[in-house]
Amino acid sequence: MTDTRAATEAEVLFTRRGRLGVATLNRPKSVNALTAGMVEALLRHLTEWAGDDRIKTVLVQGAGGRGLCAGGDIVAIYRDMMEGGNATAAFWQAEYRLNYLISRYPKPYVALMDGLVLGGGVGISAHGSVRVVTERTRTGMPETTIGFAPDVGGTLLLAGAPGESGTHAALTGAHLDGADAIHLGLADHYVPSGRLDGLVAALGDGTPDDAVGRVAVVPPPSSVAAQRPWIDSCYSPAEAEEIVSRLRAWKGPGSADAAQAADTIEAKSPTSVKVTLASLRRVRGLRLDQALAQEYRVGLRFLASPDFREGIRAQVIDKDRSPRWQPPTLPAVFPGQVEAFFASLGSAELDVTGSGVPPEARQKEVGDRV
Repeated sequence: MTDTRAATEAEVLFTRRGRLGVATLNRPKSVNALTAGMVEALLRHLTEWAGDDRIKTVLVQGAGGRGLCAGGDIVAIYRDMMEGGNATAAFWQAEYRLNYLISRYPKPYVALMDGLVLGGGVGISAHGSVRVVTERTRTGMPETTIGFAPDVGGTLLLAGAPGESGTHAALTGAHLDGADAIHLGLADHYVPSGRLDGLVAALGDGTPDDAVGRVAVVPPPSSVAAQRPWIDSCYSPAEAEEIVSRLRAWKGPGSADAAQAADTIEAKSPTSVKVTLASLRRVRGLRLDQALAQEYRVGLRFLASPDFREGIRAQVIDKDRSPRWQPPTLPAVFPGQVEAFFASLGSAELDVTGSGVPPEARQKEVGDRV
């Protein structure tokens, strides 16, 4: 094995425990942020495990105790943008194939969504069939903070959330706790973190239903569910400016939270906010492969726009938390500018359906959960 291949393999550890295949993301210092090598390794091993009769269930977890995965390696994306390369586009192609493979996996796919599960971490967990959160879970799609838009199928997941709760989560980039994740449809089961080792042990010799049944508890109330009256009312318009106006005008219970949401949205990249809102509206009724193709179109346009690199610079590179957005306000982003993000790529359109798992072995689309 070459040194490069060995380093990549060390970033994701693959083991078998009885009937269970375990993939452990192993970049704890970066909260297991995904690299291109990690994505390729996951694609390769998951495809192999799909045809391995010894493995009945697959588990993905994160090393280090801080989280499953904090997203993609945005420092690598920033460097690629600054160098004018095409590594990011290739990374997304592989990552989105992985997301689609997970959504159609022929065996139970268990994701331990403990700790931070952001951006790309949602892509390798929320498309699975058995999604476990804990009291330590902090999940979400914070892309508008860095001048980007939700991807990895996140637009489809959030567009399908109850009412307008997904719109609220997408535009504000809010971190959601375990109960909120279950309410939004991003997770299925609530397991206290102290019981995760018992869950993993039980998965080695039993079915996921039996294993989860031994350790899962009723989740606490969801704060997002309690806020649905103002969320559903304020986020229903098609225009971002009207959403902000309604949030500021809300006078019922939750008025302080609504006003804070308006402040949060206005601090994000105006282009990202408008493109994200358009993405959520356009994705309704699409299949996951179609949603990923739309997100790929949008992502390539963000690579060429100023806000994505400026957002990463402000949040991760210089860490001054003072991005200079272009344009700087929501009214300054015109409809034609938003529309351009969704224009066809022609022969370069993304097709993730050749994901490596035979069609006759695949599960049904996301929505039918084990």
